[in-house]
Amino acid sequence: MQPTSPDPINPVPVPTPAPEAVAAQSSDHPKRILLVEDDDALANVYVMRLQAEGMDIRRVANGEDALAAVLSYHPDLVLLDVMMPKVSGFDVLDILRNTPETANTKIIMLTALSQESDKARAESLGVDDYLVKSQVVIADVVDRVKHHLAIN
Repeated sequence: MQPTSPDPINPVPVPTPAPEAVAAQSSDHPKRILLVEDDDALANVYVMRLQAEGMDIRRVANGEDALAAVLSYHPDLVLLDVMMPKVSGFDVLDILRNTPETANTKIIMLTALSQESDKARAESLGVDDYLVKSQVVIADVVDRVKHHLAIN
């Protein structure tokens, strides 16, 4: 029996991928940022600014939610506060670095802790960058995010 040729009038439908799948495959999909910040006012400022830069932002308010969100959201970068309810930023950093699925996720600590010992602790746990809130403005934070994501 000869194979039949496709019917030109009723072609076989080709499944099209969901838009999320196309975006995930695209090299120019919006970068996903997980913002872990318990201060609502500050978080809102960062969310609005990073969205204005074309990034996809998800915000959580504590370390426990951060750990769950990293696994479900798969961010390209985590902006991580240190002093938070439930689980500290240092503990979140330590867990993420010791979990194979998240070990290479970019992490920037954005904290009020300005002691050199706090920065040294974060570096020993594998943080990519350490920014002190009182020493940076939002443009500095955006610049560091772009740097770590290799965005021009």
